[in-house]
Amino acid sequence: MKRRNFLQGLLLTSAVAVATTPTVLSAEEKKAKKTGPNDMDYKTAQDAISGGKEVKVSDKVKLTVPEIAENGAVVPVKVEVDNPMEESNYVKAIHVLNTKNGNARSADVMLTPMNGKGYFATRIKLGGTQEVVALVELSDGTFLKAAKSVKVTIGGCG
Repeated sequence: MKRRNFLQGLLLTSAVAVATTPTVLSAEEKKAKKTGPNDMDYKTAQDAISGGKEVKVSDKVKLTVPEIAENGAVVPVKVEVDNPMEESNYVKAIHVLNTKNGNARSADVMLTPMNGKGYFATRIKLGGTQEVVALVELSDGTFLKAAKSVKVTIGGCG
């Protein structure tokens, strides 16, 4: 009889431990800030791309984004660069960054003179209202940028 009571108590204790452990662990996970291996803020991302070089705001870079995005998961972005695409002078890369997501790097595109045009279009995910930045690297090693603010609404209500 004592052995049966002992086994029932052991079984009950085990069941309670198994049932409460996920609840305790999930509460701890919510407290801890989630970061991934690619998480970096805007300044760190810009410095990583430019190697710490000066990045100039330029009207040669035309960034097209909506002023208001109803769905932050699919925000359309177009980047056009007014620069020749010759062997000695061309757009080497276009980087699309954001200022508030966990990972500031949204898209990186490498180009060659064979592309014929410094142009890139995509859709990016924005976690909230923030700036979208187009960072352009030219073949001579200079960096240009343009930025625009995008207001992300929930359900289309701003």
